[in-house]
Amino acid sequence: MARSDVAGTSPPEWDAERVSLGRHFLRDMESLWAGLLQMAAVVEETLTLGVRALCHSRPDLAAAVKNEESEIDRREVQLERECLRILALHQPVASDLRRVTAVLKINSDLERMADLALHIAKRVKKSSGDATPIPIPQGMEAMAMESLSQVHDCLDALTRSDSDLARRVIASDRRFDALRRDIQNDLKDLIRKDPDRLDSCLRLINTARNLERIADHATNIAEAVIYLKEGKIVRHDDSTGRWVDAQA
Repeated sequence: MARSDVAGTSPPEWDAERVSLGRHFLRDMESLWAGLLQMAAVVEETLTLGVRALCHSRPDLAAAVKNEESEIDRREVQLERECLRILALHQPVASDLRRVTAVLKINSDLERMADLALHIAKRVKKSSGDATPIPIPQGMEAMAMESLSQVHDCLDALTRSDSDLARRVIASDRRFDALRRDIQNDLKDLIRKDPDRLDSCLRLINTARNLERIADHATNIAEAVIYLKEGKIVRHDDSTGRWVDAQA
């Protein structure tokens, strides 16, 4: 989702069956939504930089990720303040209240994604100073691209208010657990064979965990999209693969 795609965008059916009426309220809600989508676009760009730094061994990109992450921190605080102002000033109810609470939740997940991108970029920079750096495992590169795709899909679902796409994002989350375990086991084997590379392997293990957490936050956003669209709190039961819905 490019930054140019979000300016002035309103959520689908924004004006349908409105409960809280008022020109100023509508303006504030549209501004809040536009701010969230703009932040989402910046976060996606930041994650792309972090993944590029990892997959192409580009420690020079760490500074760019840091700059973007600082901007995202600023946006996160601004959006939270705007949500609180709308709650206090307009006291929205029903679907309008649901939108504001969803923005608060998504805002937090986006900020955490940016933090994780920065952690990944910093570890790439630190690893570049190793005497014998470990090449990025092929599985980790695949995991990085998968996590980036997961983020892209969840943000597309958010932009289009697409609960079907959001459900597909959630359903695909379990494969990240398996990918992370495979990478971790391979790196543990390498530590046993070559203890001198302990620090390098531990950084890669932590990076795999960061990638898994990015996918977790994408899943959280997908769940928020369903809540926003359908008014349902959905949780995926990993033991059965079934949806558990509770009407909000």
